[in-house]
Amino acid sequence: MALSIRLTRGGAKKRPYYRIVVADSRAPRDGRFIEKLGSYNPLLAKDSPERVKLDAERIAHWLSVGAQPSDRILRFLDAAGIRERPARNNPHKGEPGEKAKARVEEREGKAAAAAEAAEAAANAPAEEPVEETPVEEVAAEEVTAQEAPEETPAEEPDTEEAPAEEAAAEEATPADEPSNEGESAEEPAESSDEVAPPTADSPEPAEAVAEETPATDEAEKAE
Repeated sequence: MALSIRLTRGGAKKRPYYRIVVADSRAPRDGRFIEKLGSYNPLLAKDSPERVKLDAERIAHWLSVGAQPSDRILRFLDAAGIRERPARNNPHKGEPGEKAKARVEEREGKAAAAAEAAEAAANAPAEEPVEETPVEEVAAEEVTAQEAPEETPAEEPDTEEAPAEEAAAEEATPADEPSNEGESAEEPAESSDEVAPPTADSPEPAEAVAEETPATDEAEKAE
């Protein structure tokens, strides 16, 4: 049977208290043990003598029969001068595992990408600010546009009726000159001494015609 000198846990939650025992190496940590060899209270100060208690005679006996102390017990024995603890060299102690390394690389990649994005945003040309009109002014413009009356186009003068009115006026006015439609072009014109009887269309008054008639009669008698 392989024997080991180790710690068994006791005490309350978050208030541990350990016993130093010799037990079978195949037994559970807090299971059966052969003999109690001391105690360890981590809640006390490091310089307190009650922190670690060891039964040096019984520990030396069990070491002589082949019991193997754990690393923590060996530290206590080395501090008490019972058994020397050989120096150990572990170059990979504290080195993170593969998954931890992958997480670190991922965080570094995200940080580098964020830094590049920030640098690109800082080097980008600044955009001109767009002036935004207040909401109140926009609402006032819409109200004025709705209340303003619609302008009707000015009526264009009817130019087509003007020539028709002028033609009707020309037809209504009588001609000043008498027409010679019934006379023949070959017949000689009457003497200028003869005076045409007055008509209603003639522009000369009737008195002027009466004065000219006696003068012509006197000229005929003298001949």
